[in-house]
Amino acid sequence: MQRRRFLGLTAAGAATAALAPALTACGSDGGSGSKTLRVVAADYGDKAANHSQNYWDALARAFEAQNKGIKVEATVLSWTEVDKKVADMVAAGKAPDIAQIGAYADFAASGKLYSADQLLKIPTQADIIPSIARAGEVARVQYGLPFVSSTRMLFYNKSLFTKAGIAKAPESWDELQAAAKKLQTAGVKIPYGLPLGPEEAPAETLLWMLSGGSGYTDHDGTYTINSEDNITTFNWLRDELVGKGLTGPGDPARTNRQEVFDAFCKGQVGMLNGHPTLMKQADAAGIKYGTAPLPGKSGKAKATMGVADWIMAFKAGGHREEVGLFLDFVYSTKNVLNFTNQYDLLPVTSSASDRMRADSSKAHLKPFLEQLDNAVFYPVDKTSWAKVSKTLKEKIGSVVTKGGDPASVLGEIQREADATELAGAGK
Repeated sequence: MQRRRFLGLTAAGAATAALAPALTACGSDGGSGSKTLRVVAADYGDKAANHSQNYWDALARAFEAQNKGIKVEATVLSWTEVDKKVADMVAAGKAPDIAQIGAYADFAASGKLYSADQLLKIPTQADIIPSIARAGEVARVQYGLPFVSSTRMLFYNKSLFTKAGIAKAPESWDELQAAAKKLQTAGVKIPYGLPLGPEEAPAETLLWMLSGGSGYTDHDGTYTINSEDNITTFNWLRDELVGKGLTGPGDPARTNRQEVFDAFCKGQVGMLNGHPTLMKQADAAGIKYGTAPLPGKSGKAKATMGVADWIMAFKAGGHREEVGLFLDFVYSTKNVLNFTNQYDLLPVTSSASDRMRADSSKAHLKPFLEQLDNAVFYPVDKTSWAKVSKTLKEKIGSVVTKGGDPASVLGEIQREADATELAGAGK
């Protein structure tokens, strides 16, 4: 899911698994006084040529050439298995020194991770974009180090807009509805694509919450799932988009993100929320498209959603100094860009972001990059988030169906979130 979240790809399966070496125990001291760091990372590629094992192997050899006496062994696994594999290793007392996976909060809460200030040099830590760094904090201490990021924008089909007589991208909900009605009248199958199916329901939900002026949590990190703004947002979605047939013939509760992306690339969707990978898919399909900030309740939304994957360092191997040296190397501008450029992802450091802005070949990513400073991330610092996310996938789609009750459903999810938080605090 994390991989599809960024890249819109299915798991690489056996083809990529065959490339990954077998998992081994936590970091160890090798012969002749050398030390070996074990790294487990996720694959972002879709074929052997861009399998992420290639990146980590090259990175390891370059680091070893500059740091005699430290060896790095990297194991790269598909997103369908990497989180569970790391969890199993930790449970078995064989935690890797470094893991690059989707979530860190449980490990941080149980005291298994080094904090960022125990690992990184001050210039390295200061280079991480503040909005993303904050998303890696638990109780104001950073344990999750962002690895790559992405933001979301409104995509629209320029050809369909011209056909429907729409002059520009909508900036408000009223403009969004008006544009959707024109697209509907022009015979567009799906005027606005609304994927509230299980694949990425938490993402589409957050995007709409942000456009309505709220979110999953407030500035203090307290869940605000059933806030008045959120209830208003989903009432509007139910009545003014879905209820008027402006989201097409399908059921939004059963519609997944990739289905809408595929339909957009067939010229069947007028507008949808998307991430940078959709540009590559649309270009390949010959779709003329534009991107714009999220429309808000009465004007452009003040923030969009940001997504990040995480690096964490486990204490079990006892190699804090060596891990710190390696991570400083990982976060060098050159190495950050080597990875993000390969997959059209966004860098998490200010220096690499500045370099990307100045690169004319990456101009298509600039609008997404400009949103990072104010992006809002999932509350991944909460150990309760995994359960809340699962509940959202199961229930949120029902709020926009005929007879759906946003206040009731959001209230139910809020109560479960609060109870999970309370249970976690009592451990």
